[in-house]
Amino acid sequence: MRSIRPRVLVTCAVVLAAAVGGGWQLLPSDAVSGDPVTVGTTDQVTSLDPAGAYDAGSWALYSNVYQSLLTFKPGGVTPVPDAATGCGFVGMQLQTYRCELRDDLTFANGRKITGEDVKYSFERMLRITTDVGPQPLFGTLSSVDAKGRIVTFNLRSRDATFPQKVATGAGSIVDRTQYPDKRLREGPAVDGSGPYLLKEYEPGVRARLVPNPAYKGALTRTGEPVEIRWFKASDELAAAWKAGRVDVTHRELPPKLLAGLDPGTSGVRVSESDSAEIRNLVFNVRPGSPMAKKAVRQAVASVVDRPEVVTEVYHSTVEPLYSLIPQGTLAHSNSFFDAYPRPSAARARELLDDAGIRTPVSFTLGHRDDGGPAQEAAELRRQLEATGLFKVKVLAEDWKLFQKGYAAGRYDAYTVGWLPDFPDPDSFSQPLVGTGSTLHNGYRSKEVDQLIASTQQYSERPRAMKDFKALQDEIAEDVPLLPLWQKKDYVLSGEDVTGAQYLSDGTGVWRLWELGRI
Repeated sequence: MRSIRPRVLVTCAVVLAAAVGGGWQLLPSDAVSGDPVTVGTTDQVTSLDPAGAYDAGSWALYSNVYQSLLTFKPGGVTPVPDAATGCGFVGMQLQTYRCELRDDLTFANGRKITGEDVKYSFERMLRITTDVGPQPLFGTLSSVDAKGRIVTFNLRSRDATFPQKVATGAGSIVDRTQYPDKRLREGPAVDGSGPYLLKEYEPGVRARLVPNPAYKGALTRTGEPVEIRWFKASDELAAAWKAGRVDVTHRELPPKLLAGLDPGTSGVRVSESDSAEIRNLVFNVRPGSPMAKKAVRQAVASVVDRPEVVTEVYHSTVEPLYSLIPQGTLAHSNSFFDAYPRPSAARARELLDDAGIRTPVSFTLGHRDDGGPAQEAAELRRQLEATGLFKVKVLAEDWKLFQKGYAAGRYDAYTVGWLPDFPDPDSFSQPLVGTGSTLHNGYRSKEVDQLIASTQQYSERPRAMKDFKALQDEIAEDVPLLPLWQKKDYVLSGEDVTGAQYLSDGTGVWRLWELGRI
């Protein structure tokens, strides 16, 4: 999900200014009673086509306008049927997964959904290779068969987490007559079967969603009309919130504002929940980058002072993270703390000297162009340059350009946020450090890939803990990325809005259907 998702998610801002008029009329403009609940966010939508995005902003929208065979209930760890009547592995090998599609589903354009649409959606997603698509999530998927309403997924290797992957935004079902076979669909239209219909859409500005009367699936109701507004920076979102131009805010208000929240403030409801959202400093290990040398990456890991980043940049609204897998997730360990227990310029110098690397080491540090990431990059540069061992050039770019930039290897290091695609530690391993990862940093390790494959073979997930621990230790030694922090999830709403506490459970999915007015 992602940030990068993602699910790739970068912790940055992206939603809009208020009072924007006009929009694409995508569906018949029959009136819908009641003013829509307005939701403000800084998580940008990269693409309306599920084959073209793997980030939090895009997947938050997908979870409302598209439908997958399976879905998650709030706080659930086991997916339940949505577009399917049921799904399950065939046999004990965990290499054949079969679903039966519901017989009463239609797309937004009225066309009946068939098993061939499901097969097409998955094969098309794998076939269309984009820099920021969700293909890395399905590394174990070999082929898909469809016979009537029966859809069978054939896997290359055992993968106990495959059902969870099917339940994500990457598993969105699209109309095979409307979405091109070998390229992304352009334009503002969506033909899905989710609980909402996309009525109007202005990229990067606003979207208006209305309940889908034809929806059939896991939900018992489809909610009320909603308007999403995207802002380009967290300060813009904060200004819109303070001015009353949005009813609900979620991701990403400025840290200073979050730190000063008072749940007792009249007229404001604050929902705070645990989250598995993390942020990493990612290293480009391609040949030609100074980060291709492990000693340089280890030296950076020896210097970075996470508590300083937490307090100086984020006002203690996040917590230091010393592991690939965050706290609260099965198999979490503190491998990076064990390997680099305290910031030490002396140790960094020793690592560089032993490797024969001349100092200062010059490198570029890229980030999404927004207040929080900019302050974070400045603090990292300050810490690193204070040792005399590094010279850092900071580069900031618009979210879409930033995504393309790190995918192309434009930066030696870059900061990227991440939300799990599903509640399992595999969501922090395969997509982030497996060969062909969504981070696009060129990292590949036979040992890491073998450990990832080993963790995926156990349907009883606690049995994978030993391999996950070994995986985290290997990453702390090799340092293809450096975990920085983990944060909580905040949703703010006005007192006349109901259901905001259910909007997000920290996974990146938006449950817009829970929102309403008193």
